[in-house]
Amino acid sequence: MKTIVRTAIASLVAFQVAGAQESNRPPVPQIMVNASGEVRVAPDRATIHVGVQSRATTAAEAAAQNSRRQRAVIDAIKARGIPAEQIGTMGFNVIPETRYDREGQAAPRTTSYLVSNVVTVDVRRIDLVGPVIDAALAAGANQINSLSFGITAADSARRVALASAVTKARTDAEIMARAAGGTLGPLLELQAMEAYIPSPRAVSMESMKVANMADSVPIEAGQETIRATVMARWQFVQGSPR
Repeated sequence: MKTIVRTAIASLVAFQVAGAQESNRPPVPQIMVNASGEVRVAPDRATIHVGVQSRATTAAEAAAQNSRRQRAVIDAIKARGIPAEQIGTMGFNVIPETRYDREGQAAPRTTSYLVSNVVTVDVRRIDLVGPVIDAALAAGANQINSLSFGITAADSARRVALASAVTKARTDAEIMARAAGGTLGPLLELQAMEAYIPSPRAVSMESMKVANMADSVPIEAGQETIRATVMARWQFVQGSPR
């Protein structure tokens, strides 16, 4: 039993000495680099909010008029190649419009009703955006509340940007190592720091009624930049390679 205790103590002392020797060693030189990679991607889809507003002296009449016009708008959108599952109602509102007389006279009274019906259209071909807006307006839509562009394969583009960031990081690290009179050793650490994928880009559009417009609505989707950033760390080996 005593022999076992002595052996354990000796091992502990040896470990402490080895640890002290290890702590006295100079730190291993390292090279750390942050780098970013970018990919420019053209949007390949769009979302349009198309609305119809109708006004009448009764709520029922305003709703009936609105329903007829919005049905015509939806049919026109479908005729441009947009399937029914890509069209959905976003909001339906009936708002009484009240007239306020001067103070001390009759109580406020409702003079008319405003009915608004807005549908969301998911357009999965950019070249159809202009024709869909044209068709909706010609069929009776009097509101284009918003138009936003998106990227279907954004995650794939992010991976390309990530690979580009890693390549740039290694290139920068190699240049630094050579300038310092050495080479890169083993990779010690590699982290994806952040990625920037733009949110669907909204284009502000005023409500309009241009059924008699001679020219079609011009639409330019432009491009979006997807960016990824990495942090990498390599061991620095002193001395030039042979």
